[in-house]
Amino acid sequence: HEGRANSNKLLARFLFGLQKKYPVALAEIDGGNLRNAIPRAAHAVFGVKVAVKEDVVVDFNKFVAEVENEYKATDPEMKLTIGTADKPEFTIDADTSVRLIRSLYACPHGVISMSHDLENLVETSTNLASVKMKPGNIVLVTTSQRSSVESRKYDIARQIEALFLLAGAKVTHGDGYPGWAPNMNSPIMKIASDAYEELYGIKPAIKAIHAGLECGLFLTKYPNLDMVSFGPTLRNVHSPSEKMYIPAVDRFWNQLVLIIKKVADMK
Repeated sequence: HEGRANSNKLLARFLFGLQKKYPVALAEIDGGNLRNAIPRAAHAVFGVKVAVKEDVVVDFNKFVAEVENEYKATDPEMKLTIGTADKPEFTIDADTSVRLIRSLYACPHGVISMSHDLENLVETSTNLASVKMKPGNIVLVTTSQRSSVESRKYDIARQIEALFLLAGAKVTHGDGYPGWAPNMNSPIMKIASDAYEELYGIKPAIKAIHAGLECGLFLTKYPNLDMVSFGPTLRNVHSPSEKMYIPAVDRFWNQLVLIIKKVADMK
């Protein structure tokens, strides 16, 4: 929802532009690692005719200027580079290369819809998470869909399935995370809020977030379960810069203990 760049999408965008102008021999493509994180790095090894090599560098520099301008607010430290490589022994056949790059470029990424119940909350999103070359001449593309509305999650998943089927790919689906719709009248949420205010004299901010949580899995087994998610302060989750604010752990623990006491007193 912050509009950060996806390295796989940028790489596909550049390669798609090249394929429209020149014959491109794609030898290697790799980007992203985790299905639940926006990919921050990607690279490709490709070949063009020697006669257009300098033209490709000019095209790349124009591409960099465009992208840096587009993402100057969200990704000011973005780095895009191009260099010379030795001729590889293997290249992907031209037909597969074209279908792969076109499908990656066309694959949706980011926010699909916003919640109509809670202001500024993402309802449904999709992530073009990783592109990996595997043994046996396989290119594995992984995407991830999230939604607080189960039907919307399956809808965007099927749209992406249709896209890659049109490209001639084999598509499989994982189990994923079920949706967990916000319940602003949750009794346990009120207990957790009261416990925090009692301990620290501040009414906590109660928010719904767009994330995959185990709570959704619990709800499929126990549909009447009342749940709340809380914890210490975390920053830059699912990235190499992930950090936890250590003083918040003690505050979280004290709140958890008081919540348990309050629940026990109700029985």
